[in-house]
Amino acid sequence: MASTLHSLVHVNMFTGGGFMPFVLDYSETKNHAVGSLVCSDEFSAGGHLWRIECYPHGTKTAAKNGGEYVSLFARHSNATRRSRITAIREFKRNGDNWGWHQFLNRADLEKNCVTGSGLVTFICGIAVLCRGGGGEQLAVPPQKIGEQLGLLLDSAEGSDVSFVVGGEKFAAHRAVLAARSPVFRAELFGGMSESTSSCITLKDIDAATFRALLRFIYTDDLPGDTGELDGSPIDTFLQHLLAMADRYALDRLKLMCAQRLLQDMTADSVADILACAETYNCPELKNRCIDFFAAENNFKKATFTYGFAVLLQKFPVIAAELKKRVGI
Repeated sequence: MASTLHSLVHVNMFTGGGFMPFVLDYSETKNHAVGSLVCSDEFSAGGHLWRIECYPHGTKTAAKNGGEYVSLFARHSNATRRSRITAIREFKRNGDNWGWHQFLNRADLEKNCVTGSGLVTFICGIAVLCRGGGGEQLAVPPQKIGEQLGLLLDSAEGSDVSFVVGGEKFAAHRAVLAARSPVFRAELFGGMSESTSSCITLKDIDAATFRALLRFIYTDDLPGDTGELDGSPIDTFLQHLLAMADRYALDRLKLMCAQRLLQDMTADSVADILACAETYNCPELKNRCIDFFAAENNFKKATFTYGFAVLLQKFPVIAAELKKRVGI
């Protein structure tokens, strides 16, 4: 027998909904403590993400009942829309949850709803309505600003500044660069020589890195294809790009590079990546690198790399931090 949970979200016009069966192995919850939580996977209903949260022995709020009740809630997972949703009738609002601390007495649940194999099924039915207005909703297409600006970059239409990097020429738009980077804004619209120059030569960056920098500025994306790196290893390329992100105050790009560097970090590369993080002020990446060092096997391997010797020579203070974290 299935125990049924219904949710109705308040608004005036139906926009969608759905049903989600949540199967709980009740036999495995016998020894659970009050407040112990079992969750379903997220599911979509009415354009929102939800999950079922079950406390087989009740929430701590219901603890005064000695764990006699099962607590059951539907949590709305789409944080951007929480403030727009209110609950009526069947569900009682509890923060971002809709449900009950005393959904069903455990004795009744065991007697009437648990199968011979120890399973119980909760079915959550959610109907989502939208506030105000009659008729059908307007279909709003997804935003394409990144794609459109990427096409503008590729076509060079309306470009008013160019950069010569490693023998290549890149056309760009002053307004776009200034809007994305305070450094470019100061250079291109301030009192610096670049503000009156239509062609700017950069000597301390390679073409592949600058191409990726421009692509991010226009599209907010990292290049997914590493085939345009001029033969450079991907971790070297990402370190160069992180350095340029720091130079042009592109904090999101810096952390995106850091994330990609962490994905494939090894004992052979961690010292170089840590040096990059320290040089270009990326504490998030630095802390993850030191955590990586703290693992005994990683530390033993990394200390015998050339990069580790260079790291300690350039940043002797890191030796103390590593010693403290590793515990030696």
